[in-house]
Amino acid sequence: MPLSLSISKAEKWDAEQISDLVNSAYRGESSKQGWTTEADLLVGRRTDTEEVLRLISSDESIFLLYKAEAELLGSVHLQKQAEQVCLSMLAVSPLLQGRGIGKQLLEAAELTAQQTWAASKLVMDVITCRNELVDFYERRGYRRTGISKAFPVNPELWIPKVADLRLEMLEKVL
Repeated sequence: MPLSLSISKAEKWDAEQISDLVNSAYRGESSKQGWTTEADLLVGRRTDTEEVLRLISSDESIFLLYKAEAELLGSVHLQKQAEQVCLSMLAVSPLLQGRGIGKQLLEAAELTAQQTWAASKLVMDVITCRNELVDFYERRGYRRTGISKAFPVNPELWIPKVADLRLEMLEKVL
């Protein structure tokens, strides 16, 4: 019997599992098994359970979960900001990256932003030196805006290994 795959909205009890997944996909040794790792750029965690719980609890915020039965394989965060929606923390289990889960989550996020908030534009910040990641998003219709900012400092969670990290905003008109 095939696995039952689903995309659903996160609830408060999902916060720890989301935090664990996001951290495994972005940071630390486990992230090096996938192609989305930031482990060579930053040390520490990408998020924590408290932040995820706070975001889940907000009316202007949604996490979408991609599950096989009860196992969390991927997640993405959407945050309503004025007339646009910010997409962040798109994460897929490192061992399952490259199998289309991220693309499916991205499509679901775009549809959810339109249906929930009548969004006409999605934006996201990507580390500028992550060319393979920028390419992934550009293949899905996102465009570089040329708007950049310094990578945020958050020593409670992470410390940069590389000087002068920057984020560039990408956008997609829906």
